Amino acid sequence: MTGLLAEPAGWVRVLTVDAPPLDLGEELRQTRGVTGELRLTRTNRGLLVVGCLFTAIAQVCSRCLKDLDWPVVLDLEEEALPSLDLVTGKPLDLGAEPDELRLNDHHELELEGEIADLIRVAEPIAPLCREDCPGLCTTCGADLSAGSHFHPDEEIDPRLEALRRFKGGEQPE
Repeated sequence: MTGLLAEPAGWVRVLTVDAPPLDLGEELRQTRGVTGELRLTRTNRGLLVVGCLFTAIAQVCSRCLKDLDWPVVLDLEEEALPSLDLVTGKPLDLGAEPDELRLNDHHELELEGEIADLIRVAEPIAPLCREDCPGLCTTCGADLSAGSHFHPDEEIDPRLEALRRFKGGEQPE
């Protein structure tokens, strides 16, 4: 990025991203690499990084427990500031803005941490394989999307026997 940092404010460079999956830990696994495009704009302070990236993560349907390849769209908009003074090469005081994304000591942009955070935030709470997924049978655990299945009536508590008539549409006495 040194070349872009040497340019005046307003200069733009567009980068195509095609990166392998990241190591997101044992809890979360990418099923596809990260692809997309980043637009780097030189600002008076550093670089404005804007882009849209795509990937997919392994999930399990919360109703039927089928494995899913969950697509994830990552919208990125960050300002990356240098960690070294461009003129003197001396380290800058990072304490003034500790939460800002920083270019490394070689003026390289490292987005792995930001992308990993965006993927974690995009992870769904209760993913579904399809909107109308019927899930699993509460009695036998069979996949209800495979078709209907039958369970014989179980013995009912004699005190609730009168409720059986409602199931068949009969009118109470």
